[in-house]
Amino acid sequence: MEAKINNRRQGEQLRNLRTGLALMDETAPDLQLTSICPSQRPHLPQNLDHTTMSSRFDLKNETAVVIGGTGVLGGALATGLAEAGARVAILGRNEERGNARVKSLLAEGHTAQFIKADAMVAADLRAALEQIESGWGPVTILLNAAGGNDPKVTVTPERRFEQIDIEDWKANFDLNLIGGVVLPAQIFGAAMLANGKGSIINIASVSGVIPLSRVVSYSAAKAAVLNLTQFLAREWAEKGVRVNSITPGFFPAEQNRALLFNPDGSPTPRAASILGHTPMKRFGKAEELVGATVFLASPLASSFVTGINLCVDGGFLTQTI
Repeated sequence: MEAKINNRRQGEQLRNLRTGLALMDETAPDLQLTSICPSQRPHLPQNLDHTTMSSRFDLKNETAVVIGGTGVLGGALATGLAEAGARVAILGRNEERGNARVKSLLAEGHTAQFIKADAMVAADLRAALEQIESGWGPVTILLNAAGGNDPKVTVTPERRFEQIDIEDWKANFDLNLIGGVVLPAQIFGAAMLANGKGSIINIASVSGVIPLSRVVSYSAAKAAVLNLTQFLAREWAEKGVRVNSITPGFFPAEQNRALLFNPDGSPTPRAASILGHTPMKRFGKAEELVGATVFLASPLASSFVTGINLCVDGGFLTQTI
């Protein structure tokens, strides 16, 4: 009896193995795919065998939304997506910078538009989605680059952690988590789920991996961004929507300039400490984030990638003592 049970188990294991291998074979009949996931066939990329290396990173049929594209990093990433061929909608509150970025993209022959929107206002995001879909069709790429630190929630000798006002904490935390991921993912993510296709890229921070000194609310929010990224990646994996994050190292921009440089432009002691902790011994340039962004945005180059945190930090997170 025991021998029969073992033989039956081995037979089941062999059948499961064959079924799993069939999933890897594009010539496998639909019946085998259905037997793996009866309620829904897995989302498989098309024509991977017939693509060139350059075409894997070609975004010419994609529509990208860059929330926070009016900032230094978000703007550089919007440009990178446009250069890869995507139609790019830049969302943000600063009309002057948003329109200036779009003007430069249009002058280079790209397709782009600016929509004034606050990432913390759901109605703004819904209106932007409707406008984009009516003109360009479904949104397939969402880059969440809104957020930043606030001096009111930065720990200093004059403001200890226990002295931070809770309302100030909530405002900064919500900016980086609710506006930085939650609302955009709810609104644009829902549209992607309905279309069965999409890539969401959340901009995280090294401070979300290890708690940096001083920027306490920002660090806590970015840690939550990393957690939420993995949660959504798991929840939406079978529905054709991939969710990943990029963790930049230290890139001088408006939100951290006061921490890195003195008014006269000289580096602060904090900047010296950061460079000493970075194996490459320099700050990053915004354009150095483009490659990672295009990779995660591409439905071919990263078709089997979801739930990862891609670090572009000059080795910062590798350093110990």
